[in-house]
Amino acid sequence: MNDLADASFYRPRTDFLELGDAAGAPFYDAVEPASFPAAVLRYRNDRAAKTVGLEALSDDDWVAHFARFAPLPDNIPGPVAVRYHGHQFRVYNPDIGDGRGFLFAQVEDDRGRLLDLGTKGSGTTPYSRAGDGRLTLKGAVREILATEMLEALGVYTSKTFSVIETGEALIRGDEPSPTRSAVLVRLGHSHVRFGAFQRLAFEENAEAIAELVDYCIARYYPDLANLPDTEKAPAFFREAIKATASLASQWMAAGFVHGVLNTDNMNVTGESFDYGPWRFLPAVDFSFTAAYFDHQGLYAYGRQPDAAAWNLSRLGGALSLVAEADALNESLQSFQGAFEAGMADAFARRLGVTALGASDREGFEAAATLLSWMEEAKVPFQQAFHDWFGGKASEARAATSPIADAYGGEAFAPVRAILTSAESDRPERLDHPYFDRPSPPDMLIDEVEDIWAAIAEREDWSVLNAKVDDLRLMGDALDIRR
Repeated sequence: MNDLADASFYRPRTDFLELGDAAGAPFYDAVEPASFPAAVLRYRNDRAAKTVGLEALSDDDWVAHFARFAPLPDNIPGPVAVRYHGHQFRVYNPDIGDGRGFLFAQVEDDRGRLLDLGTKGSGTTPYSRAGDGRLTLKGAVREILATEMLEALGVYTSKTFSVIETGEALIRGDEPSPTRSAVLVRLGHSHVRFGAFQRLAFEENAEAIAELVDYCIARYYPDLANLPDTEKAPAFFREAIKATASLASQWMAAGFVHGVLNTDNMNVTGESFDYGPWRFLPAVDFSFTAAYFDHQGLYAYGRQPDAAAWNLSRLGGALSLVAEADALNESLQSFQGAFEAGMADAFARRLGVTALGASDREGFEAAATLLSWMEEAKVPFQQAFHDWFGGKASEARAATSPIADAYGGEAFAPVRAILTSAESDRPERLDHPYFDRPSPPDMLIDEVEDIWAAIAEREDWSVLNAKVDDLRLMGDALDIRR
């Protein structure tokens, strides 16, 4: 495994190990990966690998690192399962943690950020409970599709880095069994979940909470490092609120429903990750849910901002062990303003315009007007954004859309006024051949099932590969920068 010896860019980090258990509360446990009977490389994300200097790995070395989990050079010497708790559908659960995954390595990317390589389906840990620590191949394929679509649409998401089929037959109650198995590696901006703070609060370990706050500030919010100790936790909380509100806005602009917005599925950098029962909207429906077991619609499309705010309140509760409650509550009150700013920004980016109003409030109201019309008109979600990307610059193109009839009449007039009065942002993007196509790629559940069926029934991976290529083409054309 010498492919990295001459790599011009590979910067290993081991920052997480510095947490240790100095505060009398270990943040992680050393674990052993599962020994799989097979290791067939199905997906390697060389685009993401290039950002962290790992694209030079041969396929054999890739498998050695991301299926057998041989340590990367000068990196974390062995996998660690991170300890955390969490509210799951608003019920507190102290018996969770990294149950089928672990932190494998840390690296610095070409933007100077600390990123983590974490796993899913890598075997049992002390937190697996009755689970087998495995991941279905179908689940891995679904995560590829979710992350590629979200990245193309400008959502701040983890990257599916690697998928390797592992040769086991798994029994699952929610899909035909036995089914194929895989181990997935994701590249993400922080392995620190809200639930990590909740666990330490549950254990009443203020010293460890303060240590974790310092870790997060130093790695993710360094501008806060010189604040007095009494101000660090509230300031860190404000940054987490801003990042989380922005993420919720991006989900709304992408027409995405995460499905399981538990506190252990949200992290301190506001990056979307951990894709189980996700869905994209066929059309705007604020009550649309992704998880079949979300009977009360707690995490429905329209309730995702509320879920994010509620989860932040739990994080604030944990931080109250090291900060004044009044200061934390004051920070929490900033969520609505941050969400409005996030919506104004996310919808402007998705529509390829500089702004949707003269203020964040105007931009938020414009986004709400657009969503209200889309709900009433029942137009395909992604089609409407495709047709009007660039605002007025695409008015003639929208007139030739498959749903052009929806853009006539009085109901659309207020939306047309918003779109045509907005200034196009980088209008040269419309010269991309992608915008010659009448409709954009989508990711509705029927297509997801068809992509899986091609693999399961015919061992045809070309359908998945073609879809990934198409999504990346869309992402290159939209160029929604994050």
